Amino acid sequence: MLMKLTAKVKLVTNQIPHAALQETMARANAACNWISELAWEKNIFQAFAIQKISYHAVKERFGLTAQMVIRCISKVTDAYKLDKKTKRIFHPTGAISFDDRILKWHLDKQFVNIWTTSGRLKIPFVGGSRQLALLQRRQGESDLLFQNGVFYLAATCNVEEPEPSDVLEFLGVDLGIAQIASDSDGQQYSGSKLKSIRHWYRRLRSALQKRQTKSANRRLKQLAGKEARFAKDTNHVISKQIVAKAKRTGRGISVENLTGIRARIRARKPQRAVLHSWAFAQLGSFLGYKAKLAGVPLIAVDPRNTSRECSQCGSIDKKNRPSQSTFRCRVCGHAEHADINAARVISGRGAVMRPNVAGCAAVLHNSVTSPRL
Repeated sequence: MLMKLTAKVKLVTNQIPHAALQETMARANAACNWISELAWEKNIFQAFAIQKISYHAVKERFGLTAQMVIRCISKVTDAYKLDKKTKRIFHPTGAISFDDRILKWHLDKQFVNIWTTSGRLKIPFVGGSRQLALLQRRQGESDLLFQNGVFYLAATCNVEEPEPSDVLEFLGVDLGIAQIASDSDGQQYSGSKLKSIRHWYRRLRSALQKRQTKSANRRLKQLAGKEARFAKDTNHVISKQIVAKAKRTGRGISVENLTGIRARIRARKPQRAVLHSWAFAQLGSFLGYKAKLAGVPLIAVDPRNTSRECSQCGSIDKKNRPSQSTFRCRVCGHAEHADINAARVISGRGAVMRPNVAGCAAVLHNSVTSPRL
């Protein structure tokens, strides 16, 4: 089987190609807005029908090539596939797609030949060894992105999935807030640093937003995305360690199916910001695709009562957990950290279920897009 990953590389642009890419992106998105307005007025949202009424007008009005017009029409129709009740509006710096007719990759010399409104340009790109290796298996379209004043290309790549190993035991993983993850071997991956950084950023953003000055707005713009990038890096590191341990010890990975947890949990007002900034879906996604690449079976188990069930005798009682971090069984007296006990329960449930790897991957990737490497 093949799985799709996205390799993201940075374009090295000086003043001339940078301006050309900006103009191309702005003009393409302006064309998308014009197409969207026409589709909305006429209540036409199918690709062929939109192309029939807009192709020649867009090509003449915006000075785009035939293939770029097709890509703009495709972007508009894809946007309306999700919802036809709201008119779509596209930002001047929104991502635009290029196919092999208007973008050629030269991986050996590390540059791309890309169409712009100023003609075709040869632009170098840089990326890590991981991204460059993935690009050897690139297939389909590539997206031009503009982030924090820098242009990137994101390409979809096909990677061969190894067959999952046949395992009898599972490494249980309990996801949480105080501890980002705890496994059934007793190892904990602390969330204290991430929690404190999130708290610091929330306080700083709140203070800057109250000022409403130009310097405060500049500072807010500089801070944008830093917290998310730190959290993403933390999740990458933790998921990599968990998958490496499971593979090294010849086990699968068992996690809770936490789909829809935010809607199910009721939290006091001071706790809501912490709960809703908890990137458990992202960590689950990273565990899912890293386990696939490593050939490690991964399953999602029923999360009910994992925090109240004793991993030794199976007794379930709300009073088994007198505090957030303490577990003490009222039947057999077993006591240990509550998250580690929950991880052992999850491990046991995984061994009972045995893996349906494809189904579990779908659960973990629900509402999460393909990771960019």
